[in-house]
Amino acid sequence: MTRDDEYLRSLVGELARLPRETGWAEFKLNQTEPQDIGEYISALANSAALDGKARAYLVWGIDDVNHDVLGTHFDPDQAKVGNEELESWLLRMLSPKIGFHFERIEIDARRVVILEIDRAFRHPVQFAGIEYVRIGSYKKKLKDFQEKERALWRVLDETPFELLLAAERVTGTEVVELLDYPAYFELMRRPLPVGADGVLAALEADRLIERHDGNRWNVFNVAAILFARRLSDFGRLQRKAVRVIAYEKSGRNDASSKEQIGTKGYAAGFRGLISYINSLLPVNEVVGQALRETVPVYPELAIRELVANAIIHQDFSVTGSGPMVELFHDRMEITNPGIPLVDPQRLLDHPPRSRNEALASLMRRMGVCEERGSGVDKVVFQAELYQLPAPAFEIVGDSTRSTLFTPRSLVRMDQIDRIRAVYLHACLRYVERDFMTNTTVRGRFGIEEKSSAAASRLIKEALQAGQIRLHDETAGLRYRKYVPRWA
Repeated sequence: MTRDDEYLRSLVGELARLPRETGWAEFKLNQTEPQDIGEYISALANSAALDGKARAYLVWGIDDVNHDVLGTHFDPDQAKVGNEELESWLLRMLSPKIGFHFERIEIDARRVVILEIDRAFRHPVQFAGIEYVRIGSYKKKLKDFQEKERALWRVLDETPFELLLAAERVTGTEVVELLDYPAYFELMRRPLPVGADGVLAALEADRLIERHDGNRWNVFNVAAILFARRLSDFGRLQRKAVRVIAYEKSGRNDASSKEQIGTKGYAAGFRGLISYINSLLPVNEVVGQALRETVPVYPELAIRELVANAIIHQDFSVTGSGPMVELFHDRMEITNPGIPLVDPQRLLDHPPRSRNEALASLMRRMGVCEERGSGVDKVVFQAELYQLPAPAFEIVGDSTRSTLFTPRSLVRMDQIDRIRAVYLHACLRYVERDFMTNTTVRGRFGIEEKSSAAASRLIKEALQAGQIRLHDETAGLRYRKYVPRWA
């Protein structure tokens, strides 16, 4: 959030009124050793998580005994480590890369510098490979205090990304300016309340915001990531915007590529995102009985489901990246940060597990994505209905990638494509309480009945690859049924 002078003066006053330094607040005058600052970032971030705070603060210009505002000579813009700027050096030395930023304010003609630090999330914060924590008003190595370390891990395991704060102590007017609340009520199919108080009450009831002190509000990450009018208003969440890149060829070394980065929250901008993707896709012209009509090369339902899955199941602790949709002339790749919690080969049948259950629940309630457990089934079904190659689901580095392919005849599919298609067809039949047979395989690939031997060869390939197995080993050739290898 952009901090104006009024907010910063109020923040300094609130911190100065603390009876003593805390685990999440430290005061300095002119102590500006870079190594010391980095260690304090680690200690304060970890202690803020332990104390249930969204942010921690290191403030220069305030006396650490009586908390008088005395001013400081420290200027973070001028500070360097060697030839590297201080802020860049600190970020490079931190793991994981949490958010922090410096603010400056003049109070009674005295300079005060505030370092605002995000709390630890998912993992304790290290500086130069060492984790620190506050013990009283002292900075200590976390490994030397095993009770604190265990307590910190419990807190980090229990606090989801959605319930961390994206903005603190904002006014009701600022809340309705930051959030696209009409989109929330439209997607929830609820009437728009009359007046700001009704809007705030509804958002509070749905755990999107919470009351701070008096007439101030805190905005949860789930509200910002779903309903931000501009993700850039929430600083670090801007890096979680969906990127769409269209290439003219098959590779990424394409100077003529077109890139668009989303600006709105996921729910507020979802309809526009899908429309934009569809506008970039090639279409096939189909001749009917009387008219020609254009049909999208990919089924829209499959695109919606895969984009929604990438949003919902991403790992928000992976910094600096968000969901990405890449369009090539022969495929569409949808990638999200984070390794799936379920084996990619079992996404079709396995009950989904989400890192971000509050976000997933809201998106299901709004109809942005399908009900639990049916999304990948629908993607595979749509690929079969449109006679497309089977979609691919894979882990790439620390990300998950789903791929849709343009139409391709059976003779142009390689062995990997054919085996994957047969395997997913068997999975789809199995979750529908049915079996794969030679007949269903012919239907899947559009093979004529007189060419049943071609379907038999496809089944044999998948059997030899260990992807499917016979349901009944004693059944005759004409009555054989097949199930996925894990069934």
